[in-house]
Amino acid sequence: MTSTGLERAAAVLAETSAHAEKRIADLPGPASRTPEQKAAAAAAHEEARALRAAFMDEHADEVYDALTGGRTRHPRLAELVEAAADSFPGLCPTPAQMADERSRPQAAQEGREIDQGIFLRAVLRSPVAGPHLLDAMLRPTSRALSLLPGFARSGVVEMEAVRLERRDGVARLTMCRDDRLNAEDERQVDDMETAVDLALLDPSVRVGLLRGGEMSHPRYRGRRVFSAGIDLKKISSGDISLVGFLLRRELGYIHKIVRGVLDDRPGAGRWRSRTTEKPWVAAVDSFAIGGGMQLLLVFDHVIAAADSYLSLPAAAEGIVPGMANLRLSRCAGPRPARQIVLGGRRIRATEPAAALLVDEVVEPDGMDAAVERAVAALDGDAVLANRRMLNLAEEPVDAFRAYAAEFALQQALRIHGDDVIDKVGRFAGGSA
Repeated sequence: MTSTGLERAAAVLAETSAHAEKRIADLPGPASRTPEQKAAAAAAHEEARALRAAFMDEHADEVYDALTGGRTRHPRLAELVEAAADSFPGLCPTPAQMADERSRPQAAQEGREIDQGIFLRAVLRSPVAGPHLLDAMLRPTSRALSLLPGFARSGVVEMEAVRLERRDGVARLTMCRDDRLNAEDERQVDDMETAVDLALLDPSVRVGLLRGGEMSHPRYRGRRVFSAGIDLKKISSGDISLVGFLLRRELGYIHKIVRGVLDDRPGAGRWRSRTTEKPWVAAVDSFAIGGGMQLLLVFDHVIAAADSYLSLPAAAEGIVPGMANLRLSRCAGPRPARQIVLGGRRIRATEPAAALLVDEVVEPDGMDAAVERAVAALDGDAVLANRRMLNLAEEPVDAFRAYAAEFALQQALRIHGDDVIDKVGRFAGGSA
């Protein structure tokens, strides 16, 4: 740090945060606190968080430059929050603090991800730091780059949550959590980002396709299912994180489906576009719930089986449904968007409102043929340029960044809200 003002502010932040931590450490753990002790912990957190927010409001760009070598390095979200904790004590929770949090169920955590949300909101708000971080998240993951030569040769990658196969110029991503109805967790996010990266980086791929595989779950055995959304049991157990799931999912593979992968490896033609993009088709069998429905909002063509349905149970779960609040009004209009997000309205594929969300509805036994027609229709010379221009018009990058900034904090507050902890605990205790 070279700025005297930044140094002074950082010293005050470190001292205030240390004092707040001492007050919290003198109390029992969150699950054992009396109402008075909960109030004391909340007051300590509030004091430190107000100062963190003010510190980042004033110094976001200086902090980000210090963490990224003047924006010459491109740390992803997880690396960035760890670097912030190391370089600016008290700004973000340390790796040790986060490891302690992750070892506990959600109801027994301090909610330290809220502090990460304060930091990341300020970074993403900045017109200097925010675009740089978005670019970092559009870069291919190291895992994908290591798998790319093998995928180029074989055309197949088998992962725990996703199977990727290249056939006839189509990257066919199959979500294969067959025992849990393709419920999403951090493993699924990692596998999905790897698969999307590979599909985008492989020059033999012209179109991407996402579909759910056949289930072994007793209620849907032998049937294809698209997605049951976020794994509520993993939220309750503390295994769904803000950085590793909720933000990585939105700023990583889903944003890459929209914008493409930022591939700065040596090669010709980079002056044409900073990213490598492909058109995408989604095929919905049985249902697309929660995060599954959110995914459909970024695809170029969506096919739904006539016996399927879509829903966003955000109100029931108590969390923010990803970027759906940004995208759903554009697709369906403001009134249906509020009915779906706030009221939990379920849309069946055969009702008229489904036409606002899917491109075609076919009988279940016609899905395979419809999929092949759709990927062939998107395999055209003008498709890439036109989808790029449509995406720029429909979702300007600065609008996406502004939404992502507020989402970083609001979702952190939501997942640690008492009502959410109570709800997911009850849902997790029920049958899947």
